[in-house]
Amino acid sequence: MSDDHTPATVGFLVALEPVVARLLDRHLAAAKPWFPHAYVPWSEATDYDGPLDGEPWRPGQSLMSDAVQDSFAVSLLTEDNLPSYHHEIATVFGRDGAWGTWVHRWTAEEDRHAYALRSYLHARRALDPVRLEEQRMAHLSRGFESGRPGVLHSLAYVTVQEMATREAHRNTGKACGDPLGEQLTARIAADENLHMLFYRDLYRAAIDLDPDAALTALADVICDFRMPGATLPGFRERSLRIAAAGIYNLDIHHEHVLLPLLRTLGVWGRTDLTAVGDQARERIGLHLEQVQRNATRFRSVFARLDPDGVVGA
Repeated sequence: MSDDHTPATVGFLVALEPVVARLLDRHLAAAKPWFPHAYVPWSEATDYDGPLDGEPWRPGQSLMSDAVQDSFAVSLLTEDNLPSYHHEIATVFGRDGAWGTWVHRWTAEEDRHAYALRSYLHARRALDPVRLEEQRMAHLSRGFESGRPGVLHSLAYVTVQEMATREAHRNTGKACGDPLGEQLTARIAADENLHMLFYRDLYRAAIDLDPDAALTALADVICDFRMPGATLPGFRERSLRIAAAGIYNLDIHHEHVLLPLLRTLGVWGRTDLTAVGDQARERIGLHLEQVQRNATRFRSVFARLDPDGVVGA
């Protein structure tokens, strides 16, 4: 464990470690090995310009819609930032015992995603490889900070984030119009689902350990949640196109991330909260209502979009 851990943080890490060990064993039993190279259409790939004197990339070579290209780019560039994510969780959770074993296992599994996505997208000529590399360099140079230090906030964030990422990968594949792309994103989404199950069930144990503190951290994260790719160049414009295409929007975030998560965590039925926990639960409820209102408003805007993504009269 790092030297800057407070006594409260150390207490949570120690108290939750037996749960981490149990969930890690469950994860290792459920995780199925897969190999990124098997999802890349190597035989269909062609050389690019440069040392191989191949054909430069041109926009017309991509068979994917702009929204799907945006979604693949955001997903890949997000996965690329793994060194920062590893640093974050290793700093908070430590590198010792069951916690450390989980941190390294999670990192090893996540490392496959960027390699597989980039190889597939390059082989398909689905995205501009030069722009993609320029954005990768810019994004990784910024790094990533969750802004939520401490065990509970970190656990709450990764629980919500893994569930959201699962939905984004899965829906990108369904929208891409390529059976191989759908297979690949489904395989990645399966990884994310197992990671979510680990964190979700660990967070349920954290709520049992300290209901007020855990619900407060959960409310903080849910009410101010941003995807880890939110610092990407042009993220707002891309996220709007992705939302309009139905790949990931507020309806999906509400119906397929927040509601199932809160139900499984048993947030609404807890009877062991003080006024502090009740206030956190109320904040979550009010936030859900706001998400629903915003989702309705955006649906109205998206309904007026023409095929080029411009709002009509």
